Amino acid sequence: MNLSANTTLSVRDPWALVPSLGNLDAYITAVNRLPMLSQEDESQYARRLRDEGDLEAAGRLVLSHLRLVVSVSRQYLGYGLPQGDLIQEGNVGLMKAVKRFDPEQGVRLVSYALHWIKAEIHEYILRNWRMVKLATTKAQRKLFFNLRSMKQSLKSGASDEQSHRNTLSASEIERIAQDLNVKPAEVIEMETRLSGGDIALEPQTDDSEESYAPIAYLADDSGEPTQVLEARRRDALSSDGLTQALAALDPRSRRIVEERWLQVNDDSSGGKTLHELAAEFGVSAERIRQIEVAAMKKMRKAMEANA
Repeated sequence: MNLSANTTLSVRDPWALVPSLGNLDAYITAVNRLPMLSQEDESQYARRLRDEGDLEAAGRLVLSHLRLVVSVSRQYLGYGLPQGDLIQEGNVGLMKAVKRFDPEQGVRLVSYALHWIKAEIHEYILRNWRMVKLATTKAQRKLFFNLRSMKQSLKSGASDEQSHRNTLSASEIERIAQDLNVKPAEVIEMETRLSGGDIALEPQTDDSEESYAPIAYLADDSGEPTQVLEARRRDALSSDGLTQALAALDPRSRRIVEERWLQVNDDSSGGKTLHELAAEFGVSAERIRQIEVAAMKKMRKAMEANA
């Protein structure tokens, strides 16, 4: 392919070859239509990027390998993560590969970029596939990404009864551990984690089971600033605020309120009744009720003023 003669690749902005798209299927269709580069063109663009820092040349290299990222992303759909996110992370790996690619090494960019694309996708899966980090060491990561395929391989060569078992046998665990250079206990632990299902923190429905969603009993609001301030305010109102509100009443109103609401009889039945206070003050029970209502309103205003 002659660089100067190729009108498709002579556009100043290489990203203009990918139109503005609204969905993943349209994006995949578009990148699969982008032209591939010959080895000669690839080497020329790589040298221009390396020697001159030519970003247009970098764009050509990236565009011509976007279909590779799409192809690699399909291998990781079994982890339940959006393919669009997998492609996005793979594109980051592709750009890192293009930046570091040396055309003098005698290998094609597709071979060199494959490692970087997979590395970025692996990191994304480990960060997002489960809330708890699954793999930390290099051996554990290898176990994480190979356990499923190895299980399928073992099941395919087993008898019908063995192939229908969901769990690994002791011999299968030992074989996987030897092949991947990990401990059998690590294989068992990884298998347990991979087979465990995710639980939504938020309730999925509006029915009576909503209160059983984990968010209902895992959340701790005790340290939340507004909750702390509200608790302090309630404490202040229940002590100093109440004392000040009672001080705003005349002696008769204060005694009625205290006897009705702030005293406990020996039988734990609460304060005095309206009729008991009516007999004490020599008025009707209805009059005691009116004094009580007026006193409560006055106390409420006093507490609101001090809040």
